[in-house]
Amino acid sequence: MSMSTLETEIDELWERKQNGEIDADSAGEDALDTLEAFLSALEDGEIRAAAKTDGEWEANQWVKQGILLNFGLRENQAYEYGNVDHYDVLPLRETDDLGARGTRNTPDGTTIRRGAYLGSDCIMMSPSFVNIGAHIGDGTLVDSCDTVGSCAQIGENVKLGANTLIGGVLEPVESAPVIVEDNVSLGAGCRVTSGFVVGENSVVGENTLLTPRIPVYDLVEEEVLYGELPANRRAFTRFVESSVSDHDLFEGGAYKPAVVATDLETETLEATEREDALRE
Repeated sequence: MSMSTLETEIDELWERKQNGEIDADSAGEDALDTLEAFLSALEDGEIRAAAKTDGEWEANQWVKQGILLNFGLRENQAYEYGNVDHYDVLPLRETDDLGARGTRNTPDGTTIRRGAYLGSDCIMMSPSFVNIGAHIGDGTLVDSCDTVGSCAQIGENVKLGANTLIGGVLEPVESAPVIVEDNVSLGAGCRVTSGFVVGENSVVGENTLLTPRIPVYDLVEEEVLYGELPANRRAFTRFVESSVSDHDLFEGGAYKPAVVATDLETETLEATEREDALRE
């Protein structure tokens, strides 16, 4: 099936679902065949939930609609995963194709949901989880206890430190998901949520929360940003004075979190060197 035909069929199913003409009980074989072709296209990297156009990331709305249809037009049922039975509307992703591409998923807890894409030479450490619609670029490390949410777009040669959370943005369909561009290193315990964009080649310190509600003080361009970390930055959490600092309940002042972004050092960082050594 061509991608243009697939898009047309997803659009038609979406309209029927919105008009109440079809649901999980009435979806026939043709509809389910379309949903299966859609999931395969996601897993093959032929379609993505977001794309960069003229320097800006935008959601591919019909792709996000297709993901939602896979929840709305499928029955909840039992699946077997190893020795564990679980109930869901989607099975887990088959992983037979990963080995030929040099991608590894270690045992005892690496979970990849149907409709997720993993590139070549990726590493998934256990336990970790990649949700439907997520796109993991070539050479990326998903470390232990990491979660990559639905539709998140992770670039090539990215390092997600242990216990990192990449949030999912499935609805509204017009909203772009979380984006982590190429060659980014996120320290252990980082959180990236609500469609935040992490620019390429950036290094983010441990336990940093990146969300549009928290300001980024870019000391390179001397501006305050929301929802993005520019490319080629080194970022870390600091606390700045809060507007409630004069409140009687906060003796000595209150503070709110902020992210400080500085020039990225030109030399290879110690963390990057360590990860490269582990791969050799």
